[in-house]
Amino acid sequence: MKFGGTSVEDAGAFAKVAEIVARAALDHLKPVVVVSAMSGFTDALLAGVRNAIEGNSEGAAATLDTHFARHEKVVETLLRTEAASASQLLKKRRIEIDTLLLSVAAAVAADAAEPEHKSYQDAIVSFGERLSAALLAAVLSERGIAARDIDARKCIITDDNFGAAAPMMAETSAATRRQLEGLIDSSVVPVLGGFIGSTLEGETTTLGRGGSDYTAAIIGATLEAEEIQIWTDVSGVLTADPRLVPNARSIGRLSFEEAAELAYFGAKVLHPKTLQPAVERDIPVRICNSRAPESESTLVGSETQRSPQTVKSIAHKSGVTTLQITSARMLGAYGFLKALFEVFDRHRTAVDVVTTSEVSVSLSLDDTSALASIVKDLEIFGTVSVEGGRAIVCIVGEGLRSTPGIAARIFSTISDINVSLISQGASRINLTFAVEEARAAETVRRLHQEFFEVAAEENPSGIASGVEDRALPAS
Repeated sequence: MKFGGTSVEDAGAFAKVAEIVARAALDHLKPVVVVSAMSGFTDALLAGVRNAIEGNSEGAAATLDTHFARHEKVVETLLRTEAASASQLLKKRRIEIDTLLLSVAAAVAADAAEPEHKSYQDAIVSFGERLSAALLAAVLSERGIAARDIDARKCIITDDNFGAAAPMMAETSAATRRQLEGLIDSSVVPVLGGFIGSTLEGETTTLGRGGSDYTAAIIGATLEAEEIQIWTDVSGVLTADPRLVPNARSIGRLSFEEAAELAYFGAKVLHPKTLQPAVERDIPVRICNSRAPESESTLVGSETQRSPQTVKSIAHKSGVTTLQITSARMLGAYGFLKALFEVFDRHRTAVDVVTTSEVSVSLSLDDTSALASIVKDLEIFGTVSVEGGRAIVCIVGEGLRSTPGIAARIFSTISDINVSLISQGASRINLTFAVEEARAAETVRRLHQEFFEVAAEENPSGIASGVEDRALPAS
C-alpha cells in the first residue's frame, strides 16, 4: 500500500491513512506500507538546498519552519503515548537537516565537485519520506496496530547516480526480504519511506521524482504481493485530467500497456517506472482514493476490458518541444537514423514521439536542458528547426488500431486545430499527436465530449452495438 504526498498532507490525512491500513491489518491482509513526504515538503527541501548553494544556509533552514510545524501538528493531534518520542525525533531530524545545509554551503564555498552537491541534496531530500514513515508508524501503534518504521535505505540498494539512482535488483531483493519478511510473518506492519535508497557504501540516494510508486512496486514484486495499491487523491485512472474535464470518470480496468502509455504521456496517477516490476511478476496494481476509500478504483493488470467506444482515456503532456531535421542525405542512406539518435544518447535526452519521411525526421522532447548542444550536433546532418510551446495528446484504448473510423472521428472533432507529429500504428492501443500548447486543453475537452459524453447520451446502457464489454488478454 503506497500513499502519496496528498494522502499524508496533514493530521486529518494521516488519520484517514491509518484507518485504511488498520482495516487491512485487521482483515489479515498483512499490508506493507510505503509513504511519500508530506505534500510540498520535498519542494521546500530542494529550495533549501538551492539557498544553501547560493550561500544562504540560514535562509534555507528558515524556509522549513512551516513544514516542521505541520509535522508537529500531526503529533499534537494524533499521538499521546508516542507524542514525546515523536517530537524528539522531529527536533533531531531538524538539527540534522540544518547541519547538512551548512555542509552544502561549505562544499560550494570550497568549490567541491557537483556530484558532492548532489549527494548532499539526496541526503537532505530523503528526510521528507523518512519523517512520514516514522509518524505513520507511530499513529498506527497509537491505534493498537503493531507497526514498525523501517529505513528504506536498508531495503532499496542503488547505484550512485544521485538524484535519479537505479535500483540494483538482486541486492535490493535480498535486502528487502531480510528486512521485512520476519515482520510480515509476525503480523507487524512495516512502514517505509518511498523514493529513497542507498549505495552499497551506505550513501543516501533518491530514485527521482515519483519514485515512491517505484519503491512500492519493487517491494511488492520482491515480496510477491497479491496486489500493489497506489493510494492517491483521485478515484483511479480517469478518462481525462479532471482539471481540464471536471466530469471525467474512473476507468474500471486497464492493461499494463494501456496504463504505461497513459503514465508516460501525462497521466499523473502513475509514475512511468512503476509498472515494470509488477509486469514482470504479473502482480495487479490498483489505484485507489485515500480521501474516499469506498469510491471507484482502477485495476491495472494483464487483462483488460474492451471499451464500447474503443477509447479508454485521453492523456496530454505540456511543455513539449518539437524538432525537425531535414536532409536530402537521408534518401536511401544506411545508418542515418542510428547516427541521428546517437546525438540524443550522448546528451542523455529521451525522445518521446518520432515520425519520419523520405528526407526528414520530426520528434518531440520533454527535457530541453541540453537543447542548444543537441541542435548544434544535429546541424551536421541537415537543417534543424525547433518549435517550443507544444503539447502531446495521447488517445489510448485496446483495439484502437484495428477499429475502422477512429482516426477520422478524432481528427474531424478537432479539424480547426493544427496537428503535427501524428503517430499511429507503433502501438495497437495508442494514437498520439502534437498541438499548440495553448490549444491542448480545448483539444482534450472536445475529444472527451465526443468519445465519452456524446457516446453516453447515444448509448445510456454503456454497451455499443455489436461490442461486448469483456475481459481481454492484454498480450
